[in-house]
Amino acid sequence: MDGITFGTGGWRAAGDEFTDERVRAVGQAVATYLRETESDSGGTVAVGYDARATSEDAAESLADVLSGNGFDVLLTDRDRPTPVLAYAVADRGLDGGVMVTASHNPPEYNGVKFIPSDANSAMPAVTEAIEARLEPPRSLPKADHGSVERFDPVSAHATHARDLVADYLDIDLSGLTVVYDAIHGSGRGVTDALLEDAGATVIRRRCDRDPTFGGQAPEPGPETLAGLPEAVADHDADLGIANDGDADRISICTPERGVLNGHLLFAGVFDALLEDAGARGPAVRTVSTTFLIDRIAAAHDVAVHEVPVGFKWVADGMVAHDGLFGGEESGGYTVRGHIGTKDGVLIALLAAAAAAAEPFDDRIDRLFETHGRIYADKRSVACEEAAKPRLVEALEADVPDLIAGEPVAETVTVDGFKFLLDDGSWILLRPSGTEPKIRVYAETTDPDRLEPLLEAGSDLVAARLGGTKED
Repeated sequence: MDGITFGTGGWRAAGDEFTDERVRAVGQAVATYLRETESDSGGTVAVGYDARATSEDAAESLADVLSGNGFDVLLTDRDRPTPVLAYAVADRGLDGGVMVTASHNPPEYNGVKFIPSDANSAMPAVTEAIEARLEPPRSLPKADHGSVERFDPVSAHATHARDLVADYLDIDLSGLTVVYDAIHGSGRGVTDALLEDAGATVIRRRCDRDPTFGGQAPEPGPETLAGLPEAVADHDADLGIANDGDADRISICTPERGVLNGHLLFAGVFDALLEDAGARGPAVRTVSTTFLIDRIAAAHDVAVHEVPVGFKWVADGMVAHDGLFGGEESGGYTVRGHIGTKDGVLIALLAAAAAAAEPFDDRIDRLFETHGRIYADKRSVACEEAAKPRLVEALEADVPDLIAGEPVAETVTVDGFKFLLDDGSWILLRPSGTEPKIRVYAETTDPDRLEPLLEAGSDLVAARLGGTKED
């Protein structure tokens, strides 16, 4: 059907492109796919939704189409986190799940994400198969329709999260004070409750529903979380924790450093698993994530596996390599023993336990002293979807010899183009899978080199596209 293209995990669209007609077509495609792969006589499917203005109506439309195709539907009682719905699919042995969410995208966006029966992130072969089955909805005779029942998936996920984190770090959180910021999204009443039930004192911030997320994209970064460091200071808190709109991503805020980037959150939690929990196993990180992980792993004689950007590749790597901890710098993580879905709720509890074992600022200071300080950031360059292949072709045909005055020692093409420079720094250029942009990532051990590297990467994109850059 025109206007529907599946990308990372499913379909996303902005504004008037997200219509009930298209939502129902996606629902029919999921129903057809599940009948062909899971249950030809109809099984049970979970349907959830985030806090956006159009999400509940879209979820009800999906439930209507799925039940009309003979599936029983468990529809969440309110907007709920994506990982909580995903866990329900695995825990209850369901045929699959469908989540209405645009995750961290701006409030005018919405989308539909498919969750397979194993609750791992849907791989391209699955989403391509669903996209190939798009068609207007059809319905079985009324007597063959399935039921639609509202349900609360939170308690089962919370029990699992508490038990799994305790297996690694059975630490009393009663002395920990956390400021939790839901950014008005679906983590409210879920992540904060999990932390509080584990003993932490929780100060709630933006824990009311707002479909506009305060007029901004619900992506937990320094700009969106501008007031969180002040709240941590005002309440003399040990930690700030924030989720994105559907709570599959997480950021933390420390008293000394403010909002940490995802590189340092990954490093801190991975270190806690190795040092404090005594766990052993490899890290699985995306190509855009810091080499600090590699240094920590080497010190503990464990491996690191680099995968393309996109959590489906992290989840795949966790299974293939029996990973201990996996994630990406954008804030999505999972841990051994959990489902292959990024989970900002469970990881919030794990991060809090790590902070109770050793304050995050102290842990990062120790890691920097042992392994060297890193400086990393990213920016975006506007690029129409049709131009993205042209950039890839241009880079394949003309690999630069120098970037920001430093020779290129190696080019890695796991995902996009990652240029490893002689001084140990790197930049990565790759097309976004969710927005009309090219991502430019950089890492260095020299703070004065970070901005020139990002600027050089943006210039390189603009030159290969023959246009102008836009941050």
